[in-house]
Amino acid sequence: MREVVYHPRVPSEVREAYTYYTDIAHHLGEGFWDELAEAIDYAREFPERHHFDPSGFRRSNLKRFPFHFLFQVYPKHIRIIVVRHNRRHPGFGTRRI
Repeated sequence: MREVVYHPRVPSEVREAYTYYTDIAHHLGEGFWDELAEAIDYAREFPERHHFDPSGFRRSNLKRFPFHFLFQVYPKHIRIIVVRHNRRHPGFGTRRI
């Protein structure tokens, strides 16, 4: 199975979303965290099953939360570029290398 590598800004993006949902209700924050972890595991195992975003990165949508992440596929790992809300500007985070 591929390793997962994160852009340095991804942890703060995840923390911000997690905190937002936890402030509403603890179970929402945990639900967000669990769903994101499952989506990342699925992307790691089956990256080719994810469609390409107009930016050229592959995209994984969360089901219960209005968030998605963009990632690149390499032979031995995937690299998560950005975790963002669905209403964020489509270019947000796409210039990260």
